[in-house]
Amino acid sequence: MNGPLLIPLAFGAAASLATLFGGFLALRLASRITLIAAFTAGIVLGVSFFDLIPESLGLAAGLYDARAVIGCTAVGFGGYMLLDRVLGAKGGYEGEWRAHLAPASLTLHSLLDGMGIGLAFQISPQIGWVIAIAVLTHDIADGVNTVSLSMMTSRRTTAIRWLIVNGCAPLIGVILGLLVTIPGWALAPLLAAFAGAFLYIGACELVPRSHLRDPRLRTTLASLAGMALMLAVTTWAK
Repeated sequence: MNGPLLIPLAFGAAASLATLFGGFLALRLASRITLIAAFTAGIVLGVSFFDLIPESLGLAAGLYDARAVIGCTAVGFGGYMLLDRVLGAKGGYEGEWRAHLAPASLTLHSLLDGMGIGLAFQISPQIGWVIAIAVLTHDIADGVNTVSLSMMTSRRTTAIRWLIVNGCAPLIGVILGLLVTIPGWALAPLLAAFAGAFLYIGACELVPRSHLRDPRLRTTLASLAGMALMLAVTTWAK
């Protein structure tokens, strides 16, 4: 197999393992997972602020103005918010489907995360590594959320089944992402849209959930530490 392909595939496998790891943590140590979610929130936000947005603006030079790039970020944010709210509204109904729709949306998100790794490695290995690190930590939270959302309305066995499905999604997504060819003119808008989606995931999902579970200062400090880590990683990478 081609050497460069092994790296994103390895990250896809690691993301799948991270999802499973997060799920099993939720099954065994649910009361101690809040700080991990808070730290993950900071990493996801740091990727958006310190890598994706600056990189998209750099790639847009001579093709798009800055306002158009930020508009793509807003589209990514709004599009992900719409998907989240629509799926959330359907998942909120009482009945058997409620136990499946919420974890199904998380599984789709894990698939998109994996595609993000594959697409990012097509752009450059440098971006691919940064995206992959963020996805790895975020997939731990995905595993936690998959189990917790399933167990709210269903049995432990249902949660385990969804965890296994969600665990397979990142690797499949990486394979799909590597098979797609990205034209040069689409790189800046695509990165900007990823930034918007990551901003929503970090600011509107992970930060509120972690703070709701533990409103103490240490939760906020964990998120700030995650952002600081990504600032250091992206600064070193450049």
